[in-house]
Amino acid sequence: MQFFSCFDKKGNTIARCQTREEIDVLLRMGRPIAEVRKLKKEEAVVCSLTSSPSDFNEDI
Repeated sequence: MQFFSCFDKKGNTIARCQTREEIDVLLRMGRPIAEVRKLKKEEAVVCSLTSSPSDFNEDI
């Protein structure tokens, strides 16, 4: 399972997504995503064990 972190121009986390399609949806919604980084495997495991990635979508 792969997760992605989305950041704005200031380097603040906007969202954590599981698919590129989720990132595309955020972009279409007008979220100011300046950078997308893949989470490391150990970070993705923590994400999947503790909650849904959508829980980290602070702007939604």
